Amino acid sequence: MRAYYPALNALGLIIMIFGLLMGFPLGVSMWLDDGATLAYDQSMFATFVVGLVIWVLTRGARRDLRVHDGFFLVAATWIVLPLFGALPLLAYIPDLAFTDAYFEAVSGLTATGATVLSGLDALPTSINLWRTFMHWIGGMGVIVLVVAVLPLLGIGGRQLFKAEVPTPMKDTSLTPRIAETAKGLWMTYLLLTVACTLSLWWAGLEGWDALIHAFSIAGLGGFSNKDASMGHFDNLNVELVTIVFAVLAGLNYATHYLALVRRSLKPYARDPELPFYFGVLLFSVVMLTLYLMYWQIHLEPLATLRSVVFHVVSISTSLGLVVDDYTAWPMFAQIWLLFLGSFIACSGSTGGGIKMMRAMILYKQVLREIIRSLHPNAVRPVRMGKQAVPETILYAVLGFSFMYMVTIVSLTLVLSATGLDLITAFSAVVACLNNTGPGLEMVGPASNYQALAAFQKWLLAFTMILGRLEIFTLLVVLTPAFWRR
Repeated sequence: MRAYYPALNALGLIIMIFGLLMGFPLGVSMWLDDGATLAYDQSMFATFVVGLVIWVLTRGARRDLRVHDGFFLVAATWIVLPLFGALPLLAYIPDLAFTDAYFEAVSGLTATGATVLSGLDALPTSINLWRTFMHWIGGMGVIVLVVAVLPLLGIGGRQLFKAEVPTPMKDTSLTPRIAETAKGLWMTYLLLTVACTLSLWWAGLEGWDALIHAFSIAGLGGFSNKDASMGHFDNLNVELVTIVFAVLAGLNYATHYLALVRRSLKPYARDPELPFYFGVLLFSVVMLTLYLMYWQIHLEPLATLRSVVFHVVSISTSLGLVVDDYTAWPMFAQIWLLFLGSFIACSGSTGGGIKMMRAMILYKQVLREIIRSLHPNAVRPVRMGKQAVPETILYAVLGFSFMYMVTIVSLTLVLSATGLDLITAFSAVVACLNNTGPGLEMVGPASNYQALAAFQKWLLAFTMILGRLEIFTLLVVLTPAFWRR
């Protein structure tokens, strides 16, 4: 275990920083006098002290993080931080089970938005703020935030960054230093959040409602401070702002960053994911609108279009906010939404799923194999933009896609074995693995995950972490070979 002291030392630092971040909702609670101040006092103190103890006890083993350290630290962070994120909920909400509190915190930090809480309208503003603030912290990745701090303490962060950031960004840096890369991404993230908050406020939301939902939208999380989610406001302008910023959050933040730094739209034009991203969204909106109009789900065509556009963008980008119960749609439309959430979000975004980049590579690889069947001697490399994709990347994408499907099938079977109906089990696994939030049937937008048994919640909490770390980061740590050093 001593070999992992350097990673544990960094983990202690991360826990301390996480504890300090609780000062934000604590300050809000004190300002509004909403009755939750004591819950934050206790939670913040306990979190910081635990992190400090871990940091002090392992301080003598500090060194630059290696590959094993990076994987261990990332996995440990996403498993341990929800324990502390759950503390304010446990301290304030009476009779809240630890399982439910941990599930809620995992859902918050993984930016999933699957909730077990009801009566959200009656909760203090600071509690709802903490729930969506966890979205904001976890959306870009708390590891990317901390990696900008680690070099200041003599702890390198490159292996950590590579284990955390989605695949297409793993081996590239926007700036020469990894810490500068993290700072650049977070500055872009912050600017988008501020713009979203101001836009929601302009559209008609109260100040705290605007900030709470901006955290949720920027992190593509899905928590709301209303049981009816965005449907509570019934405000077209608010829905339009949500759609615009959800689409922006679903794009690669590296592209946003380059566009801001260069003050040019050319980075967007050069991003190979964008044509597929917008093309699939547009096709889905048109197709589902016509389909629902045929079945006369809504009385007015414009009402149909309004509902379809919002839910296509929200579910496909893995945001998960809703304006009405889309489970009233025909089953084909419901499954299509789940399907979109599996791949629409771009690499380097705060969204979940396999990412558009991998979906494009898979599509082009299938097309290449079809052509090879007709012309065995043809040389046709898979290209993204003007660059050929290395065979190693192709194998990695194929391996990831296989594990993605195996994970869905295996976990669906396990949930079904516990007594859940197949649609609920399948949609819950897909929604949690893609970090989308709402599923179908028992876990649809008109209900939540509260009715599930404790084992089912723990399994889905694991699924959320598995999806947030894109499967392999967590699976690597779970293999026996990882612990043989």
